[in-house]
Amino acid sequence: MAGLSGARLRLLAIAASLLILLPFAALAQSANGITVLAAASLTNVLQDVGNRYEAATGKKVVFSFAGSMILAKQIEASAGADIFISADTESMDYLDGKNLIVRSSRLNLLRNSLILIAPADSKVALSIAPGFKLAEALKGGRLAIADVDTVPAGRYGRAALVALGVWDSVKDHLAQGEDVRATLAYVARGEAPLGIVYATDARIEPKVREIAKFPDSTHEPIVYPAALTRDARPGAAAFLAYLRGPQARAAFQRAGFAFPGIPDPHTSHP
Repeated sequence: MAGLSGARLRLLAIAASLLILLPFAALAQSANGITVLAAASLTNVLQDVGNRYEAATGKKVVFSFAGSMILAKQIEASAGADIFISADTESMDYLDGKNLIVRSSRLNLLRNSLILIAPADSKVALSIAPGFKLAEALKGGRLAIADVDTVPAGRYGRAALVALGVWDSVKDHLAQGEDVRATLAYVARGEAPLGIVYATDARIEPKVREIAKFPDSTHEPIVYPAALTRDARPGAAAFLAYLRGPQARAAFQRAGFAFPGIPDPHTSHP
């Protein structure tokens, strides 16, 4: 399928949001389970970390992944989550403001970078700089980007394009995904000629290639805060601590994530 219409993309995003906002207490309210709601960009690495934790402790961790603010609203609407990991500070601040997290448990867990991608067989070459020819490079197609109003990756992407002076040239030619993994899929399937995702997303998808990294100065720092929810069960604190330990940090490093206070190791992966 070629370019997706804005109306259809909105319908898809709304449908996904309605599904994920259904009560989720059944996800992992078993006696020994831990329920973690986390940003979609953490899907692969957290499933790996969860499996390692279960092997080491015998305690199961069940995850639900989506856009950060969608998950924050889900926590607000229904009990059942033990830990929340967001891809931005805004979504965590939202829950903090409603006294739905344990403030003393909050920590900045990870960092990420924002990149421009294309299908792996694309010949597009661009350098990201003020006024760069992004609209021309689309060649009539759409720019894949996570929802610019509700998803952190979309907000970071819009901010970067505004800072570079190219937002107005592409804002009417977007393919907006309900989260960053949906955005990645649009490009991987060839439905969009270019997309904006996190560097770690491109690493797990062989059907896309990185074109260039957006300068960190064009958007807010991409930080992943984590915290216990107000209703967290006692075992959740141990898993949150595990996320800061050596085995989890090694998994995060392999996935391409950086850590707060440590220089970003991001390199290009064409």
